[in-house]
Amino acid sequence: MSLRWLPNAISLLRIALVAPILVLMIKDQYGLALVLFWVAGFSDGLDGYLAVRFNWHTRIGALLDPIADKLLVAGTFITLAYVEQIPVWMAVLVIFRDVVIIGGATVYNFLIRPIEGEPTRISKLNTALELLFILFVMSRAGFGWPDKITITVLGASVVVTVVISGLDYVMKWAHRATHAEQNADGQ
Repeated sequence: MSLRWLPNAISLLRIALVAPILVLMIKDQYGLALVLFWVAGFSDGLDGYLAVRFNWHTRIGALLDPIADKLLVAGTFITLAYVEQIPVWMAVLVIFRDVVIIGGATVYNFLIRPIEGEPTRISKLNTALELLFILFVMSRAGFGWPDKITITVLGASVVVTVVISGLDYVMKWAHRATHAEQNADGQ
């Protein structure tokens, strides 16, 4: 019996964890929210490991994994802004970047050619910093640790990588679109 479906099931579990995490944050139950957030984070690493280790890559998995990540990150940023743990402008910036990336990928996919999920290094760094930032903000809200300066520095790092990675995606897709158009004209 093949377990090829397992990474996809883990991604679906991560999607299912988003709502309880957000509800717990709104109810000021950051301890349990942190536990579920850790489970979601661990599941992200686990499904990726299984897909690579056993070559269980699927097209649906390539879509489910980033969707799960985006839902978790966007949901927690919106909720943290709602409960006034982070500034609203920061949540807007993070979500705007994701909307630009998703919108750009969709347009590219339909107008130019199919696009595979291919996160850049700066995007991976940005996601890691966003998740660490969320963990630290939730930890501070629930347990008073770490200090404000740590969260401020980490938040500034998130803002910088959000802007750089967003511009990086836009520039790469514009470059690819231009070359795809030139190649089509040259044939």
